[in-house]
Amino acid sequence: MIHQTLARGLLSGVTALALLAPAAMAQDAAEMPQCQVREFAMGLRYQQQSAEVRALQLQAYALARANLEAAIAKAEDPAKLAVVTDLDETAIDNTPLLVRDMEECHVYDTWDTWGDWELHGKPSVIPGAMEFFDFADTAGVAIYYVSDRFGEPENKAATIATLKELGFPQVSDDHVLLYGTTKEERRALAAKDHQIVLLLGDTLADFDNAFRKVPTDVKRAEVDKNAAHFGADWIVFPNATYGDWSTAPLAAWDAKLKTE
Repeated sequence: MIHQTLARGLLSGVTALALLAPAAMAQDAAEMPQCQVREFAMGLRYQQQSAEVRALQLQAYALARANLEAAIAKAEDPAKLAVVTDLDETAIDNTPLLVRDMEECHVYDTWDTWGDWELHGKPSVIPGAMEFFDFADTAGVAIYYVSDRFGEPENKAATIATLKELGFPQVSDDHVLLYGTTKEERRALAAKDHQIVLLLGDTLADFDNAFRKVPTDVKRAEVDKNAAHFGADWIVFPNATYGDWSTAPLAAWDAKLKTE
């Protein structure tokens, strides 16, 4: 009898715990710190693994080459022409760093892990990039690498070493222009002795200062104003991993959800 009573008590206790468990688990989950950076997983997967991004990158470099060939054909001296390109997610792929940071639940667009990556990381070449820059170099066109990678002497030396190891042409101290001044100012340095015929980048500030540190709606309006540049002398590359747009509110259909 004592054993039966004890068994019934244990069973009722287990039942009570089972009933309470979902609520307790939900409360625990609510109290746990959330890994918000995980929301970048879809964008990272698209950027790193999708065949579509690879196709867009190849398409962008094919368009860049066709436009550069046309500019060379019109030029009296191709050596007076220049191409200005961004590096990260335009010429080189840094997604392994971003995936590592996401898996560690670290918000990578605070840029506090980039210094170590610049010194020790191994980015890969964006598809189509090497063929394009080799063509520009062979044609005698100047190439300027304008990037907001850290401009400290150690980091600049590491970036130059990385670019040389990957095989990019015209990699030198005066052709690799890193963070320290605005990109507009660094583009002006390239324009002192050359006519810039192509700008390549993955963010709109790579093309014009009008896009720098302004709200997304202003950028969208500026895109419309500058529509003639896109696909002509401005070549934009896809980057679904980071950017000012990452905090923009989404617009939803206001109809009631219906499923079939």
